[in-house]
Order: sequence, then C-alpha cells, then structure tokens
Amino acid sequence: QVQLVESGGETVQAGGTLRVTCIISGYTDKSGCLGWFRQAPGKKREGVAIIDREGNIDYADSVQGRFTISKDNAKNTLYLTMYSLRPEDTAIYYCAADTFIAPYKRPKCRETPHDYTFRGPGTQVTVSS
Repeated sequence: QVQLVESGGETVQAGGTLRVTCIISGYTDKSGCLGWFRQAPGKKREGVAIIDREGNIDYADSVQGRFTISKDNAKNTLYLTMYSLRPEDTAIYYCAADTFIAPYKRPKCRETPHDYTFRGPGTQVTVSS
C-alpha cells in the first residue's frame, strides 16, 4: 500500500525560507515520478515541481528560482525547499507519486502532479505579510 505523508508546514513571514518533507512508503513503481502541488482557498490546484527517476526537474513559472525540489532515495523522502516566500504562496502543499511515464519528455513525467496516482493529505503553509 502506497502512503505519502507531508510535514513541515507552518506560518512564516514573507521573504522567509521553509522546507516541507514527504515520506513515501510502499512506492515501487517503475515510473519514479514525484512532485509537489498546492491549493489555496478558492483556487484551483497548481503544480509546483516535478522530479523523475533520473533526477530531471521542472518547476512552475511562479516558483522558478525560488523553490527547490529534491529527493533522498535512501530515505524514501521528497523535499520542497521554499525561499523568498510570498503571501501568494500560502496554500496546502501536497506531495504526489505517479504510475505513468512520459518517455519522450524531460523530466519523463506528466507535467501535472495534481493528476498523479498517489498523493498525501497535505501540509499547510501560510506566509504572512
């Protein structure tokens, strides 16, 4: 059974830094595609970042240059480090794992992590102005 559990969300001031963590268990799919997405109140889900099995990465334009996605395969853990946080980054952040591969893309993953097969319950990130 695949489980993803996020942690690390909290309230931070604008301009601050925060790292959220996702511990993944039971995930052995060949896809290896992992990602983060977020959802703010009253808004649609928004993909934030994705990473494939080889470590190729892609970011949403809204976080490019400010957020970093990384993973520790030995610890089965996915991270999202967020720098220069803005009030508009306030949202519930979810990690996700997929069972699909996009072999002709780089990363070799679907671009929308909110459509991935598995997801966690989310962690709240609030950025105060």
